[in-house]
Amino acid sequence: MTFDATTIGIIVAVLAVLILGFLIMRPKKAAPRVERPDGAPYVANTERPYMKAKKDGPEGNGVTDEVAAATTDVAGEVLGVEAHRELAGAPAGPADDLTRLKGVGPKMVARLHELGITRYAQLGGFNDTELAHLDERMGPFRGRLARDRVAEQAGYLARGDVDGFEVKFGKLGG
Repeated sequence: MTFDATTIGIIVAVLAVLILGFLIMRPKKAAPRVERPDGAPYVANTERPYMKAKKDGPEGNGVTDEVAAATTDVAGEVLGVEAHRELAGAPAGPADDLTRLKGVGPKMVARLHELGITRYAQLGGFNDTELAHLDERMGPFRGRLARDRVAEQAGYLARGDVDGFEVKFGKLGG
């Protein structure tokens, strides 16, 4: 049996509608409860405020938002990655001295604080995509996170590995 281009197009369109319908109408799964290393529960969209949530939650109620969320869920399952990783809650205690990082001055720290970044662990915990997303919002400091390897530096200080930091980046200031 042979199919012409129109028949194949109709089959693809029907399959796309069925998949889209399934993704939109499927029941929502409850997110697993995860705890931060310090024992506090994760709270969505508080540590990374540059990822603004709508008033109705991090994923809206519109069809577009539902399709985007469903696509992310399915892609996460297919690729074997956690697509909706819980975001850490607001850091407790005083902010880390981010000026200790090489290439980071008071003005850049002020911009990071505006974006909700106050801890070495926050910067050190970003993956490449999250770091690129943050970098887009750095204004006049755009590109500096990667150029100065700020996340890598922060990772050392978040772990308390001052010796490793100094071997790789030089004497720690501040």
